[in-house]
Amino acid sequence: MTVASRTLGSRQVQREDDTTIHYTVSGPGDGQVLILIHGWACDRRDYDEITTHLPADLRVLAVDLAEHGESRSARESYSMAEFGRDVVAVMEAEDVSDAIVVGHSLGGAVAVEVARLAPGRVARVAALDALHYTFLFGALDDEQADVFLNLLRDDFSGLVRSMVEAGSPDGTDEALKDEYFAKMVAVRQPAGSAAYEGLVRWNMEEALAEVTSPVTVYAVRAMLTPESVTHLEGRVEAVVPIDLGSHHFGVENPVGTARLLAGIAGR
Repeated sequence: MTVASRTLGSRQVQREDDTTIHYTVSGPGDGQVLILIHGWACDRRDYDEITTHLPADLRVLAVDLAEHGESRSARESYSMAEFGRDVVAVMEAEDVSDAIVVGHSLGGAVAVEVARLAPGRVARVAALDALHYTFLFGALDDEQADVFLNLLRDDFSGLVRSMVEAGSPDGTDEALKDEYFAKMVAVRQPAGSAAYEGLVRWNMEEALAEVTSPVTVYAVRAMLTPESVTHLEGRVEAVVPIDLGSHHFGVENPVGTARLLAGIAGR
């Protein structure tokens, strides 16, 4: 695998509702394209070091979703589909086709929506520690959704802390957990809360049923349950256990994550 010496160029694309989507681009214009989508309350910088370890012949686009990172928006909807349109706008601006769309956590749901919205532009979806959360199994009614959303409304910082803990297998460095918490709890509001609600209300089964591109889930082994594997059987192409760190393994192990992404791209 030849590793790239990359210059990460910053670009932006304008959407309606005063929405400006910022993204990073690197690699040859004619290379196989990887679209990288961050998780909830994170941003595209999570992929910066990973990108420097990717093969030189890959073209890499890392996107800040609306109201995350540098992207800004005055819109009201932060559904997974609307985030998907942010990414599709970048793909259209860069004239991308046959891309491998990679999404971490909430970004995995967004990646599925990208494949749903623009099937002709997506060759494959790779969900990084995404889609195997049991609260996504079956559409929630309002009463069920409120169980999750009441935590959001009543104790936002407590919710974020619980999410960090839930994504941290035994042995995860406490300083790293504190770093993740500090970053995520500072997500721009009200969009951060609206994005969390958008994920809770997302109908994963409906979305996956309409996607024609193959979808593979790469799940942290310590957090993958037999129930999740069984539920996803027939809905995704494969569920692959990985041992690269915690839920935020891309930050903890950029070299290993780059190797994983290169393998997905056949490099």
